[in-house]
Amino acid sequence: MKNQKIIDALNKDRADELGAIIQYMGHHYTADGMESPAVVGIFKATAIDEMKHAEMLAERISYLGGEPVSKPSDIKKGGDLKKMMQDDLASENGAIKLYKEHIKLCADEGDITTRRMLEGILEDEEKHADTWETILGVKK
Repeated sequence: MKNQKIIDALNKDRADELGAIIQYMGHHYTADGMESPAVVGIFKATAIDEMKHAEMLAERISYLGGEPVSKPSDIKKGGDLKKMMQDDLASENGAIKLYKEHIKLCADEGDITTRRMLEGILEDEEKHADTWETILGVKK
């Protein structure tokens, strides 16, 4: 039952989600300027989404016989509102790439349940990226 490759992949995802929570909440309470009221709620709502992802990942890691990590990955801090959103978009794009790799790993390893969970998280991350691309006016 225990698949260390999948546990390691999920722990990498969990560390990234923990970092995203801290990054988004930091942006939520440090953002200022005339445009900030339109965006601070998005920072907070996205942090809550990331908390749900971190919880799902921890539960799955535990189920698979692993120990969920508690240390976040690197966090980007500071800058003006535009830099914060650019940093968040970059983080989302990194998460999208990694989740796609981990979905493939789960498919290759025959772990359908974990694959489906990651596909749901991927859908959320793509929505987050789309939000930042829309606000920043980024062309795909």
